[in-house]
Amino acid sequence: MAAASPVTFDDVRDAAARLKGIAHRTPVLTSRTLDALVGAEVFMKCENFQRIGAFKIRGAYNAAAQLSPEQLAKGIAAYSSGNHAQATALAARELGTSAVILMPEDAPRSKMQATAGYGAEIVTYDRYTQDRTALGEALAEDRGLALIPPYDHPHVIAGQGTAALELLEDTGELDALVVPVGGGGLIAGSATTAKALHPGIRVIGVEPEAGDDTKRSLESGERVTIPVPRTIADGQAISTPGEITFDINRRLVDAVTLVSDEEIVQAMRFAFERLKIVLEPSGATGLAALLSGRVENLPRRIGVIASGGNIDTERFTALISG
Repeated sequence: MAAASPVTFDDVRDAAARLKGIAHRTPVLTSRTLDALVGAEVFMKCENFQRIGAFKIRGAYNAAAQLSPEQLAKGIAAYSSGNHAQATALAARELGTSAVILMPEDAPRSKMQATAGYGAEIVTYDRYTQDRTALGEALAEDRGLALIPPYDHPHVIAGQGTAALELLEDTGELDALVVPVGGGGLIAGSATTAKALHPGIRVIGVEPEAGDDTKRSLESGERVTIPVPRTIADGQAISTPGEITFDINRRLVDAVTLVSDEEIVQAMRFAFERLKIVLEPSGATGLAALLSGRVENLPRRIGVIASGGNIDTERFTALISG
């Protein structure tokens, strides 16, 4: 008998109720130009318009809101390269508590500034020589804080799944859902939602070429660890999938495809010039997979999650004009 999933569709629906008035219901964008280039009808869930500029507030708040009053009184901790950091800081502020965030010292300055702007204390580390999970767990234990990891937590995964829930409510049945993959929380929640609503839907993950840990792990049937990726998609610079996310994704995700940094930049440029929106590199990988023809056996109606738009002017300009 198969083990019960750590995250169910009921968990996602409960998260959606919990997030009412907290997370924005972000728009779904369509474009005839995009459809013509891709050769399919594309519906893009624009989480770049979400609070903190990315989908992460969904999972961070859903997890933090379920802590006991005693845990909240002590404060919360997280580790993140940027978007989960901002989301946890904002969730803490919304819930009237404090946050301490472990961030890599080379995290984008704009993300550090935004995290501090929400009132969090920031502690830095070297992502290439230090283990952020071990550091984050030690930090939380030393200070008596509740740790909210960026993806490997059932409440975080359920919260992320609300993005796909909204998309499918707005579009009706889709043939495929294309989702960026970092640690796997967004696609795990999205796949849980999509397969519950439409069992025949294909769920396709997208990773940067340098950060193909989930693709390798799914192909080998077990979690694989790679060197910390060096990619412009900093939100997807993960060396191994989470335990919980991998357990869900190996059952529900149909395929993972890869995109190059150059294809990501081309997607960012297209989104800016033709769709009039700003995407950060990690937020553009799903669009990049469609524009570059990386999705095999292209179906007729496709949803894609544009997961975030947190990038400063200087870096954005340098990338798209390079």
